Amino acid sequence: MKVENENGVFRQEGTALPGGAREHRRSGWWIFLLAIVIAVLFVVFGILPRIQARTALSQETMRMAVPTVAVVQPKRSAPAQEIILPANVQAFADAPIYARTNGYLKRWYVDIGSRVKEGQLLAEIDTPEVTQQLRQARADLGTSQANLNLSKITADRYEGLLKTDSVSKQESDNAAGDYEAKQANVQSSQANVRRLEELQSFQRIYAPFAGVITARNTDVGALINSGSTGGNGNELFHIAQPDKLRVYVSVPQVYSQAAKPGITADLTLAEFPGRRFEGKLVRTANAIDPTSRTLLVEIAVNNPTGQLFTGSYAEVHFKLPTPASSLILPVNALLFRSEGLRVAVVGQGQKVELKQITIGHDFGSEVEVVAGLDGNESVIVNPPDSVVDGEAVRIAQTPQGAQ
Repeated sequence: MKVENENGVFRQEGTALPGGAREHRRSGWWIFLLAIVIAVLFVVFGILPRIQARTALSQETMRMAVPTVAVVQPKRSAPAQEIILPANVQAFADAPIYARTNGYLKRWYVDIGSRVKEGQLLAEIDTPEVTQQLRQARADLGTSQANLNLSKITADRYEGLLKTDSVSKQESDNAAGDYEAKQANVQSSQANVRRLEELQSFQRIYAPFAGVITARNTDVGALINSGSTGGNGNELFHIAQPDKLRVYVSVPQVYSQAAKPGITADLTLAEFPGRRFEGKLVRTANAIDPTSRTLLVEIAVNNPTGQLFTGSYAEVHFKLPTPASSLILPVNALLFRSEGLRVAVVGQGQKVELKQITIGHDFGSEVEVVAGLDGNESVIVNPPDSVVDGEAVRIAQTPQGAQ
């Protein structure tokens, strides 16, 4: 039986195909296999990246779900800390000088900036009224003394006449009593004279101690009122002793127990950059001011050359000993919650633990922690407000060499 092939040639059934036909059938099979491989490759290279991207996205999502945080270790504070407080510089002795008598300023001998010695004459006051009162008082004293002499003579005479019963006992007693009254009048007149002499001596004003005249508030011809008549007295001069200074500082209550007499305190002023003047805490008020909650302390500073001016503003550097070393944290590690101040700590299993702390001194960018931490914790810096206790976190890797 003849069979027609695809080329139109009839061949006997059961006979073998020619060699070209067999090669042609093999090439068809290779094309078919190649198409299947290409289809499989298209499927593999089209779907596999999507599967990988989906897997990577899932992993990234899971990774991003765990927040990455930076941590710090609490620092130990020094055993002695330095605090800087504002202070007022005053002279060891500082006094206004008033007049003790009324009159007019006759002349003055010193001006501001003059260094004077103790007892040096500063000014003179013309006191015509006091001079006239003194003259009157001396005249009254003379009258009292004359009356006393006459009363003494009368008393002695009556005492002699009483022995001969020439006068009565009553008359003799009257004469003796009058003599004693005249004595009292003389003593009163003498006291008045001494008082006016003292007032007259006040017309010369002397320096109460050695120092510098810092103010002169009067001039020649100015009316001087001592204040004894009910008015306000005039401050004529102001004197200060700058060789030794008193520096008064208001120490906050939290440092009051460490501010003890004997500790050193350095003084710095803006007009002396880079220089420190040594001082020593000599006394404290031993009481807290209820208004400012501060302890007033006094620091003694030697100023033999007068380089430091009284009335200056200064800063005092205290080195106060602390009973125990405390911990220091940056302020951006604090969490202010309604239940109190907290810090977020990375604990076991990379879980967050919120710990309550008590802060001491505020140093601006850092704070002192006095309770709540032991110093071995890893404290989260800039924690998110939504952080909760038990939340899983991941600690960011710190570059080598970075703190």
